[in-house]
Amino acid sequence: MRSDLVRRVVVAVCAVLAVVGAFVGSGAAGGTPIQEAAGGALSADATLLAPAGPAFSIWSAIYLGLIGYAVWQLLPAQSREGDSARRQRTLGYPVAATLVLNAAWILSVQAGLLAVSAVVIVVLLVALLVAFVLVVRTRRRGQGVIESVLVDGTVGLYLGWVCVATAANITALLTACGFDGWGLAPDAWGVTIVVVAGVAGLGLAVFGAGRLAPTASLAWGLVWVAVSRTTGELVSGAVATAAVVTATALVVATVIIRVVAVARERSALGLASSAANPPTR
Repeated sequence: MRSDLVRRVVVAVCAVLAVVGAFVGSGAAGGTPIQEAAGGALSADATLLAPAGPAFSIWSAIYLGLIGYAVWQLLPAQSREGDSARRQRTLGYPVAATLVLNAAWILSVQAGLLAVSAVVIVVLLVALLVAFVLVVRTRRRGQGVIESVLVDGTVGLYLGWVCVATAANITALLTACGFDGWGLAPDAWGVTIVVVAGVAGLGLAVFGAGRLAPTASLAWGLVWVAVSRTTGELVSGAVATAAVVTATALVVATVIIRVVAVARERSALGLASSAANPPTR
């Protein structure tokens, strides 16, 4: 179908656009690295919610997954009628939208438009939530490992990290605008936002029946927030402790949810098998 070909090409082009944007955003193409752009508002020591520099290495895994997905969905097998092809018709454009928004976010930060970058990353978060919902709802029992990694894993990893990045970006904007916390101490605000991020991660774990990828990247970001608050110039024991405790609790809760979900699925399969093959006497 021509519409399928157009969609697959659009996804591939958007993936290239995102990678080029990331290349520029890293400073490798002569641009200013994200941590130094916008007057350093997103640097590791700019706010209490800013993760340490090494945290951003997770983008390598995310971009690798996105490139892998873009190539995989171009393969002839994904154009044939079947469950996988139908799934890609549902996911293609939502994923492409996140790629365009990601590039737009990088460009807005490079241009020093911190307020615009905050709006863009919130829209990106919403787009990723939509993509995640679709990923969960279209997942098939027995789907291949490659599809699980490139589709489910990549979208989950992407979403979890953007949850952390959104909190950091909005905090950076509020700080740059001179937000005084309405009388609440900065540490209290930092702890509150960390806990909110953890609750959001728990919500994703419950909805996704214990999907590990969103939790992994969200916990990764929180741990690096803790590192930044203990080794950087902006020290906060309260925020660091909250970040570590929240990350740990989120991982444990997700694993428990996963174990329970798998046990229920196996039990349901066993009951279905028994009903289909009743014992004979």
